[in-house]
Amino acid sequence: MKKLKIYTRVIVFICAAAMIPSNFVSVWQIQLEAPQYPEGLKMEIWSHKIAGDVDKINGLNHYIGMALIKEENFPEFKIMPWMIWGFVLLGIITALVGRRFMLWIFTSILVASGVWGIYDFWKWEYEYGHNLNPHAAIKIPGMAYQPPLFGWKQLLNFLAGSFPDVGGWLIVGPSVIVVALLMYEMIRKK
Repeated sequence: MKKLKIYTRVIVFICAAAMIPSNFVSVWQIQLEAPQYPEGLKMEIWSHKIAGDVDKINGLNHYIGMALIKEENFPEFKIMPWMIWGFVLLGIITALVGRRFMLWIFTSILVASGVWGIYDFWKWEYEYGHNLNPHAAIKIPGMAYQPPLFGWKQLLNFLAGSFPDVGGWLIVGPSVIVVALLMYEMIRKK
């Protein structure tokens, strides 16, 4: 079993510790801008709740037949905080054990969780933007209101933006560094 270099272990430990605050700040944000809302509307997605202008967004979305955004509709809020704590714990164990196979496991779990998270968010956005109430007050044939997965998208008179927030960057940044460390360790092995 190959041992990791001490600086690799230290960086893995720092990356794991850097993920801790992501349970206490917003992970993702969705912004809506329109002429009638010059200050914009913002929804913050935390690991365990939704915050921001959710009531206003629900009020607007009702007219086009979108489902209400309610925390109880997201089972992910029950598991996401535990997943983040699991990442932290596994990262610390990886740093302490200092073996390459542990870095493989840690990296694989981070990457697989990231892929699952992106797919899960896309699926929610798709269903939310396409499964509209046929009795809605405003109906535009062929129009879907799926927010962007990442970036900006025009939806009628609203410009919708979807981006990682502070907590999201505290997961993505360390994850990218861990992937780079694994690649470095594999190159070093040769």
